[in-house]
Amino acid sequence: MTSPGRLRERVTIEAPQRAGDGAGGWTIAWSQVATVWADVISFKGTELAEADRLEAREPFRVVIRHRGDVKSDMRLTWRGRVLDIRGAFDPDGRRRWLAIDCEERGR
Repeated sequence: MTSPGRLRERVTIEAPQRAGDGAGGWTIAWSQVATVWADVISFKGTELAEADRLEAREPFRVVIRHRGDVKSDMRLTWRGRVLDIRGAFDPDGRRRWLAIDCEERGR
């Protein structure tokens, strides 16, 4: 899948923290879970028409050392960019690597 020498980028894993807003709703704040070394692979971006406007979406695959706490409601930050996690999987089933499929929106 990858080699340790390819983990050259720093990414931060963030988890959502929901808090009541006092008016019956809630707001989301993001808390840092960990900053890890990663191999970040960019794929060709697309533009989709959404709500009568074009929205850019750029897909990424981020490979890190295996962790069991990465969930699809989390996000990654990398070089000032926010990447929404779409899914994470163990590519070889040996719990060495975690491949995270992400998407950056609105760039």
